[in-house]
Amino acid sequence: MEISEVKKIWADVKTELKDLLPAYVYDTWIVSLEATGYDNDIFSLLTVHQMAVEIIRKSHYAQIKSALEKILGKETDFSISYDPDLAEKYKKEKQKEKSKVKKDEDNSSSKTMDNLFQMQSFSNLNLKYKFENFVVGENSRFAHAAALAVAQNPAKKYNPLFIYGASGLGKTHLMQAIGHYTIFNKPKLKVRYIKTEEYVNELIKNLQNGGERNSRMEKFRQKYRNIDVLLIDDIQFLESKTYTMEEIFHTFDTLHNNNKQIVITSDRLPKDIPTLTDRLRTRFEMGLVVDITPPDFETRVAILKNLAEQISMKIDFDVFEYIANNFENNVRELEGAFNKVSAYADIEKVDVTLEYAKKVLNCDAVKKTISIDNIAKIVADYFNVTVSDFKSTSRNQKVSSARHIAVYLAREITGKSFESIADYFNKKHTTMLYSYEKIKEDIKVNKELARSISDIKKELKG
Repeated sequence: MEISEVKKIWADVKTELKDLLPAYVYDTWIVSLEATGYDNDIFSLLTVHQMAVEIIRKSHYAQIKSALEKILGKETDFSISYDPDLAEKYKKEKQKEKSKVKKDEDNSSSKTMDNLFQMQSFSNLNLKYKFENFVVGENSRFAHAAALAVAQNPAKKYNPLFIYGASGLGKTHLMQAIGHYTIFNKPKLKVRYIKTEEYVNELIKNLQNGGERNSRMEKFRQKYRNIDVLLIDDIQFLESKTYTMEEIFHTFDTLHNNNKQIVITSDRLPKDIPTLTDRLRTRFEMGLVVDITPPDFETRVAILKNLAEQISMKIDFDVFEYIANNFENNVRELEGAFNKVSAYADIEKVDVTLEYAKKVLNCDAVKKTISIDNIAKIVADYFNVTVSDFKSTSRNQKVSSARHIAVYLAREITGKSFESIADYFNKKHTTMLYSYEKIKEDIKVNKELARSISDIKKELKG
């Protein structure tokens, strides 16, 4: 087949995949793939990312194969390999694009850039937290979309925006990204970020000092009410602070009534903050409430890859896989592990290999090994079924539901390929993929299911 026809087929396949795959997967792994041939019903692909070979085979084989067969109209397989020459060419092209974008930005936004640090200082933002370096996964897709919508049109929709989730998952990153986007794109708007604890301390200081207390309090109030975008982090620290809640309430009403944007983060839902007053709770809930959950294996790998790219460090896939498998709970500890390995390697002037990462992090000494068999047994006991039921052809609803969860946890906790998981359960690879995707979607809306999975994880980790 002529190469021009091969490339046209691949363009059609990519269009198909854009609807099948999450945007972050498509943009990270699929966009840069290059089709090079089609012989004996095998479609040949080259990638510029060394780790993409493993990621695609593990996680997206079924979707790509299905898209190819749909376009070609017959049974087809594909091969994928890493091309270092193509990777180097791709890297140079990306650098050129970045240089061009930077030059255009410098020419068109010189005034904004001149005032950036002054505005950043006023806004109390950390310059590293931007949308550009936030890795979007299934765990954060909706929260990211809502935050970007707010940044693009402050106070037009989702006001207030309430983002909740456990510590270290990216709430502060998204909140501050809103601030930075506003500063760069709407420089006339005033933005202010504040941690609730700092707000409380500042309020107490103004109340305690002698002199003109009323004048000080008026300046304090105007500091947070005479702005366009207010970003309040960790609102759960308001618990039991009656006077502070009163101040926040009036600040909220002043801003909202003046059509100003409010963004709030918390480690829990408004209704789960016990001493929060009803009038504050209802105001926090009147806009949009979104959550961020722990990142799945693939998102963790993408985060690590992004961190490596930011410091131009070449690291093999097996290192990312090792770190992603051992630091599952949140993004902060994942970044901490990566920073430790990269810092040690930089100081000692050595390459980051799997053995080196193991030596630095020493995860095997502190983390209990959890196998697919361990997971299957714990899940079976939890739902009062047996591992034999999982491996049988039974279509009993109770067994099927429990098996879906076992497959999901096997993938999330062990990072094993769907082929390996399928071998254990005596099922097809595509069946395992379906089970995983089903639970990944259901857990977003089914709180009871989320609690059950959380309980099982705790039992597995002892």
